[in-house]
Parts: sequence; structure tokens; C-alpha cells
Amino acid sequence: MSPRSDEAVLDERARTALEGAVPGGVSVRAADRLALAHDASHYLLTPRAVVTPSGTDEMAALLRAARPLGLPLTFRSGGTSLSGQAGSAHVLVDTRRRFQHIEVADEGRRITVGPGVTVRAANARLAPYGRKLGPDPASEAACTIGGVVANNSSGMACGIEQNTYRTLESAVLVLPSGTVLDTSRTDATTFLAHHEPELCEGLLRLRDRVRASPAAVATIGRLFALKNTMGYGVNAFLDFDDPVQLLLHLVVGSEGTLAFVASATFRTVPLYPHRATGLLLFTDLRRATEALPDLVASSPRAVELMDAASLRVAQRDARADPSLRGLAVDRHAALLVEYQESSAAGLAARVEAGGSVLGGLPLAAPATLTTDAPARAALWHIRKGLYATVAGSRPPGTTALLEDIAVPLESLAGTCEDLVELFSAHGYSESVIFGHAKDGNIHFMLNETFGEGHTERYEAFTEDMVELVLSRGGTLKAEHGTGRIMAPFVRRQYGQELYQVMSDLKGLLDPGRLLNPDTILVSSDDAHVRHLKSTPAVDEEVDRCVECGYCEPVCPSRDLTLTPRQRIVLRREIARARARGDSALAERLQTDYAYDGVQTCAADGMCQTACPVLIDTGALVKRLRAEQEGPVARRLWHSAAQHWEFSTRAASFALTTAQRVPRIAGSGSRIARRAAGADTVPLWSGDLPRGGAPRPDITADEADLVFMPSCMGSMFGDQEGGGAAEAFLTLCRRAGLEVRTPRGTGALCCGTPWKSKGHLRGYQAMAAQAVPRLREAGDGGRLPVVVDASSCTEGFAEMLRDLGPVEGGPEVMDAVGFAAQRLLPRLRVRHRLESLTLHPTCSSTRLGLNEDLVRLGEAVAHRVHVPDDWGCCGFAGDRGMLHPELTASATAAEAAAVARRPTTAYASMNRTCEIGMSRATGASYRHVLELLLDATA
Repeated sequence: MSPRSDEAVLDERARTALEGAVPGGVSVRAADRLALAHDASHYLLTPRAVVTPSGTDEMAALLRAARPLGLPLTFRSGGTSLSGQAGSAHVLVDTRRRFQHIEVADEGRRITVGPGVTVRAANARLAPYGRKLGPDPASEAACTIGGVVANNSSGMACGIEQNTYRTLESAVLVLPSGTVLDTSRTDATTFLAHHEPELCEGLLRLRDRVRASPAAVATIGRLFALKNTMGYGVNAFLDFDDPVQLLLHLVVGSEGTLAFVASATFRTVPLYPHRATGLLLFTDLRRATEALPDLVASSPRAVELMDAASLRVAQRDARADPSLRGLAVDRHAALLVEYQESSAAGLAARVEAGGSVLGGLPLAAPATLTTDAPARAALWHIRKGLYATVAGSRPPGTTALLEDIAVPLESLAGTCEDLVELFSAHGYSESVIFGHAKDGNIHFMLNETFGEGHTERYEAFTEDMVELVLSRGGTLKAEHGTGRIMAPFVRRQYGQELYQVMSDLKGLLDPGRLLNPDTILVSSDDAHVRHLKSTPAVDEEVDRCVECGYCEPVCPSRDLTLTPRQRIVLRREIARARARGDSALAERLQTDYAYDGVQTCAADGMCQTACPVLIDTGALVKRLRAEQEGPVARRLWHSAAQHWEFSTRAASFALTTAQRVPRIAGSGSRIARRAAGADTVPLWSGDLPRGGAPRPDITADEADLVFMPSCMGSMFGDQEGGGAAEAFLTLCRRAGLEVRTPRGTGALCCGTPWKSKGHLRGYQAMAAQAVPRLREAGDGGRLPVVVDASSCTEGFAEMLRDLGPVEGGPEVMDAVGFAAQRLLPRLRVRHRLESLTLHPTCSSTRLGLNEDLVRLGEAVAHRVHVPDDWGCCGFAGDRGMLHPELTASATAAEAAAVARRPTTAYASMNRTCEIGMSRATGASYRHVLELLLDATA
């Protein structure tokens, strides 16, 4: 369903009812509806409205309002869904933004979380207790608890013993009637019987009906001995007697079709700290799968299968093991094996026992198990990012389809071979197979172009695949949920008797069938080939995007305007609108995109750190900014590059003057913004510092390093001290190191201000000045160039790369890394703070400097705290002054975490980030080098 050009997508009665239930939380704007329409699946439906409730009460009101109107609702949180269960042509309910509470209890043995919390965020809170969630999906960085419960997620190591169904203790459920049930209440059964008597009685009738059928009991026992997320979790009718527990566990895996889970409490599992991981190579897929029974008998926590096509993709990963990169892959297959134990001695015993098994396997190369954390992380990085990496490598214009099945372990080898034959028979030659081999659970991926003749091919393949899996005693969905993709085949897998039980269950809870229609239970046999999504090529920077959403949790603007995925999909929607001749919609989307997509993007590159195919959406935004800038702005920025020392001193003077006459400065900046635009004139506020001091010019015939002080320190002064540059120089003197600076330091810059705005001519003008002087000062690469702001460190490193590698070019180091590695051993810490909160930055993350930041923090304070909710502050050079709402939104979670745990001092490693975090928290953030200076005085 495409948005109509007049946006009248809801009738007045429906819109009034929704807005009455969720005041201020209803949007029919095309940009909002289309941005939320996309998920990781190959389906695309456009909602008529997007509703964002603020909590459980508004959700209950929304359900009560929708029921008499017959208005269907679909809940959506992370959108990593692969089976088409998170899309809607009706009303889409955003359950990510407002449902992000986390509460750890019982020394980490229990955790209560909202549906918008990611698995990674929950596990970060549990890590200090040595605990974790049982479900461990590969998409844990982006998938949310809402999806985990809705799909009965499992993952790499949890099998069916520690999946959501087995580890969910209680939940707050909002039923389709609007009744709110907290299943943890001691009187929950009485409450349900009183408020929902027909539901309570109906659940017990269905329970007794299932138990009375030997055939149904046998089918349930066979299918749920495997990983199985096909249809409803009717195994609950055998596992539980109480209607509340029946309801709770039937909701697990119900994909939002039975109730909304407003909060979930899990029993956690041990986080085994001692691990050994290895990649076992086999000459072909059959040998790998036939080795599984013996391997599984050695009790590994995880065994992951990768076929030859998967290995070829993995070889392209920069973090791939050298032995894998050097392998001439033919028909090879691999098993990624991991043993986990609570003690080093236990792991050693487990590895020794496993080693005897490995020695008897028909391996193509000697097996090695490693306990080295970086090596292990690299192996898991390859596996966890495999879906998106393979999909990102697909031919342009094709759509990636990922399926997952499970069969008894003894049938896995034959099933894999038959799948390969099906790929060949239907023309899917580039397909790959990978997955959780220990559980007989494999994923396979197809690339399809949904056009004339191709849908029929996909339908024929699906029919053959269904017959293959069911003939092997398997299940058609093991992890990803039924969704739309397998809904037409639920009846075939379970038989008519259990299918009718599922249908009656849906009617009992949701008689109007309003929750997530066309998911799990459908009346049409072709539901899986309706609403298929195409992926038009629109921007070379981002065309590889598979819309997986891995980028979203790290995006500073995710709760303000758009995420990187949404920036990309709206570009695709603009292209679709133009292609079908809807110029009015295209213009409206383009207009909204100026603020949502371009102005409020921090362009910080954090999305690239999370993207499996390394897309930096900021590169697209920088190009768009360049296209939007007028010739006057371009000339001004080019002139600034040629007179940068004057520009920085003018900015410093303006900040100092503004502090002396704050009322005039504030009103003046607001007037100028109204005249020239909010994306042109910075907004002055009283929390901005005074101007900084001029950058030093230091000459030294014999030097140990070249210091390139950031121009940010020259523009923005430090309220409490001399700033990072002065601290670094003093620390070098104390360490006995001689320093020099490049000629004309005050005129030099890393070029980020030009690059972030897309002013390539100005950037090149600055690079033409800076690069020769850096090389000259560094004695042809003999001396490192050290920079005192992490974003500038990254900028200078990029500038040197942009001009092409030069033999003997200088190494660029950040002052924090240099201090941790080379200064700290030469210094004596005399005073230590009681406690310290650190804020890593987006650039320190990309540069791999966060460990050095913590190391310096631990040198100057007894206790160091890095908030679990830390993220890019969104200040992004001048972006925080142009759009302070971006910084406010980006820092909200971290600021709340800082407030909950006050410390003696606060530090970061980038001047504008320090300003942004000080503004957000009310605490005074300083550069960590200033604290090191105080500690070594």
C-alpha cells in the first residue's frame, strides 16, 4: 500500500480515537510511515499511521480504542525480523522508543526489561554479575526484547533449553481487550478469572482438548524436540496447567498476534568467562555434517556450520583469520566450535576431552582451539555478521531471502545435500548454507529479483523445500518466526487438528483478529508471495544496505528523527515515488528529508562500526549537504580554509565576548538563525565555554614527536584549566620527551569541518597546506604526529590516506593512545581520584582507543565507570550548536545513567564531546589528559 499524495490515510473518526488514546503520539506523515515500514524481511507494507505510546497505560488505551473501530494494529520494535511479521498496511505501533526500562534483581539472576531494549544492552547490565540472557541471537546488537519474546528467539548456544520459552519468568501483558495482566502477581490467576473469565475458561478447554488427543500430543512432542517457531507454541498446553502460565507461554512466539508484552522478566543464565573457540575445516559439507554426532557428544556450547559459499564471503572480512583468508575454497565447509566453562581448570578438561574427538575427525586442516579473546571475537564476528555480509554482496537490484529450518541431527547431512540440489534445480546458484548445526538448525539464503517469472520460481522452490523438510521430520521455522513467509504452511506441518486449536486460540484472545493480521494464520495459500519488496539502486554509498537495522542502536538521531536504515529506505522511497510518477509524494519526502535525513545526522560514522557490510551513511549525508549548499557558502568555507588561523581566533573571540554579554549573544544568534536558517547559524547558549588560547608554535632541532594541537582547543577554552594541549605538553616535559609542532600550526586543520559539510574544494585547500607540513615536521615519517582530540586524530589520518600513501609518511596517533602507551610508564602518579566516569567518543571507537582511555582512567582514579548506555553525544563539531535537540536526544540515556551513579570527576577525549556531555549531564567533563596532569603533579 503506497501512501496517498494527500496523506488522508485515516478517516477522521479513527484518527481522533488514536490521538485520544495516545496524545501527541500519532503520525500520518508519509516520511514517518515509510521510514518505519521497512524491516529486514523481503516484504513491504506501508502503514496508514504510526503510533508511539509512552507506556503501558497508553498501549492499553490504544487497544481499547482500536477494538470497536476494527482497526488492525501491528507492534514493531527492532525490525530485524526476517519473516515479515513486523510490517503492516494498517496501524504500526512503535514499541522501541518508549519501552526501554531495565531492572536487574537478585544479583543478576533475574532481569526485567522493556520490549525496546536490545539483547546487547540487557547483557551489558548483566555482565558485572557474571550472567546473561539465555537467548543469544546473532543479531543481539540490534534485536530487541520485544522481538525475542515475539519470536521465541534462541541463537548460537542456547538450544531449546535456554530459549525464551524456557527462561521467561513473567511478563506484563496488554491483552487485545485492553486488560493489563502482570503474570508475576500472586493473585494473577484470580485477576484473570475475574477480568477475562471467558479467556480463562477457554484456555483450560483448549488445554484439555489437546491433552485428550494422542495424535496431537505425539506431534507436539516430535516437533518441539527441535528448535521450532512455526505456528503457536502449543507445547504450552502440555507443559502448564495454570491459565496464567498457559497464556504467558502461548504469547511467547506468537509474533504480536495474541497480546502486547510491555515488560518481560527473565531468569538469566551463567556467563561462562572461560572459552575456547576454533574453526574446523572439512573438505565438503557432508563430512562436516556427518562429524556432528561425535562432536556434539564432547559437549560444546556452540557448533556453527558454514558452507563453501559462506567461507568465500568470510574470507573477504578484514578480521578473518589468516589461515582462512589463505584457503583455496573449493567444496569446503567449516564448523565453528566453542567450549565454555566457569573455571580455567574446567575449560582445560573440556578442551582436552574435545581434543580427542577433534583428532578423529576427517579435517582438511589441523584443528586449533584458541582462548585468545581478540582471536575468538574475530571468529564470532565473521559468523554473526554472515547474513548481512552475504546479503550485502548480492547482485544489484536483488532481494536477499533468509530461511531457517531444523531437522533431527541424524537427517542434517542428507537435508543439506538435498537443499544444494534444490538450489541448482531452481537456478539459485549463489545460495549459501550456515547455522546452528548442534541443533540441526540451518539457515539458507537466496538472492531473488521479484519480477516477471521470478515469483513463480520462488513459489516452486518453496514448495519443494517444504516437502523436503517435512519429509525429514523437520520444522519449517526454527528461529525466525512464522511471519508471512511460512504462514501458508502451518496447517501442513501440524495437521488440521492442531491448526484448528491454533485458530481457536487466536479467536479466543483476539476475536476481531486485529493484532498483526496475516501473520502465522492466514486463509490464502499465496500470502508468502504478496507484498514483496524490491530494492532499487539509488545511492552508491548505501546500495548494499539489506535493511537489517544493526546500525540503529548506535545512531545519535535514532530517537529524534531517522536512523541510518531509515535514511537509506527513504531515499529508496523517493526513487519509487518518482518511478511511478507520484511527484507530489517525492517532493514532500524530499522536503522532510532535509531536516530528518540531512540536518540532524551527526555523520559520526558510528553506523559503520555496527554495519556488517561497513556502510557509512554519513558519507551519503555529506554528499547531500554538499549538493544543498549554495555557491556563497562554498566560497566562504573555501576562504576559511585559506585563512583558518584568523577564523579560529575570530571564533574564540566571539565565544569570550558572548560570555561577557550573554543576553545579547543569545538573542542575536536566535535572530540570525531565523534569518539565515538553523542549519547555518549556531545557537549560542550559556553553557558554551569561553574562547581558547592560540595554538603554540614549538621548534626543536631534536624532537621525539610532532604535536598537532586541535583547533577545537583554540576555539573552545577549558573553564577549569589550560585544556588538553597544555596538559599534553606538560606531561611530555615530565616524561622527558622533546616536542615540536608543524610550521604555522594555527593555520592547520584536519579538514573535518569541510568534509562533514561536503565542501571538498575547501577540504582539498586545507589538505594542500597541512599534509606537507606534517610530513616535514615528522622527518619523513621518523616521528609520530600526535593529536589531542580523537576526531581530529581520525581526520588527519584520513587526510593523509586521501592524498594517497607516501613512503615514509608520518604515523598519526591520538594523544590518549600515546599517553597510555608511551607517557604513562615514564610518569609517577601521586594523587588518585576516588571515582571517575568516562565518555568514549565515536572517533575513539573507530580508532580502537577506548581501552587506552580506560587505562588512563584507571591510572588516575580508584574506580572507573563507563556507562552501559554511552553513545555518540551528537555534538559532531558544530552540529550540537546548530541543532542542540540532536545532542539532547543522543545523550538522554547516558545522562540518566550518569545521574544514577555520580562520581568524583568526569572525562572524555574530545573537546566538543566534553561540551556536549557537560551540557547533557550538568557535570564538568574535562579531557582525561588534564586529569592525568593533576594526578602526576
